[in-house]
Amino acid sequence: MTARDIVILGSTGSIGTQALDLVRANPDRFRVVGLTAGGSNPELFEAQVAEFAPAFSGLGEEASTEAAGRECDVVLNGITGAVGLRPTLAALDAGTTLALANKESLIMGGSLVTERAKPGQIVPVDSEHSALAQCLRAGSPGDVRRLVLTASGGPFRGRTRDDLADVTLDEALQHPTWSMGPVITINSATLVNKGLEVIEAHLLFGIPFDRIDVVVHPTSDVHSMVEFVDGSTILQASPPTMMIPIALGLAWPDRVPDAAPAFDWSTPSTWEFFPLDDEAFPAVSLARTAGELGGTAPAVYNAANEACVEAFRTGRIRFVDIISTVADVLAAHDVPSGEHLTVDDVLAADAWARAEASALIAPKQAQKDTPA
Repeated sequence: MTARDIVILGSTGSIGTQALDLVRANPDRFRVVGLTAGGSNPELFEAQVAEFAPAFSGLGEEASTEAAGRECDVVLNGITGAVGLRPTLAALDAGTTLALANKESLIMGGSLVTERAKPGQIVPVDSEHSALAQCLRAGSPGDVRRLVLTASGGPFRGRTRDDLADVTLDEALQHPTWSMGPVITINSATLVNKGLEVIEAHLLFGIPFDRIDVVVHPTSDVHSMVEFVDGSTILQASPPTMMIPIALGLAWPDRVPDAAPAFDWSTPSTWEFFPLDDEAFPAVSLARTAGELGGTAPAVYNAANEACVEAFRTGRIRFVDIISTVADVLAAHDVPSGEHLTVDDVLAADAWARAEASALIAPKQAQKDTPA
């Protein structure tokens, strides 16, 4: 088997470091030819470059965009946030397989991304969408009744909206089943991450929003399910780990032996599923609204959330202010008419949403800072 040449964008983050662990364990299958990172951990990045000696390496968005367009077999986009859009487009334009962990670029780009992608060119690396891609192998597109995304419920599962008023940053960062970066961990606590995943599932698999459901599954053993028209449901299950979707992203359609440990099926276990509490966690329904509006609305949803998460992390707003502010920004957005987005359209909407969120955050910060 010929080794695949891979480029890893966001190599010092959670996805990137795990991908490099996979490369270390499978040197006969993968060869690193490009590494880029945002620059938050330069010492680790220097060590990675020294170890893997890629033909290209660099820090920042421009370096990632250049790396994504270079000749290789697979580009793994493990960047967090909207800065992943241009690298995503560069990889698609180069005709390279795109292993996509940067869901934001697909969500904000929408048709701008999907229209550039050849059939099968984008391989999802999110655990839920990797699960769906695996389950969809069990039938033809016409056989699919609905997609079911699972959500752990985050650290605040079971709490009411009122219970969330005074939660702290430390509490929001205590995810019950996954170890991730701070932004995606907070997004999981608000369930914004699941809202983004609903939009992502629609864009990746072409299933209408009314046939994409979310259920709460606290242990994160079942990563997602596909229900078929005959009543069968195919699910993908494994202990919570990103190594399997990363391995599939790099090797698709093949599997990498021993990418992660399997379940011990001789050990008794129970899987539970619960309905999503939309009143306490309105982020998913808000994402559906953005997705159905289309155009630049998903970009606004994502950008406003990124601005609000940063404000929460720096103590300027409360946890519950994140979603209420995103909702206000989305309500104020005038979605442009026309079917074809440009990069400038998307980036302009992204910038507008961040500015609008900042304007709405300022009085909330003042209110938060005012003694009772």
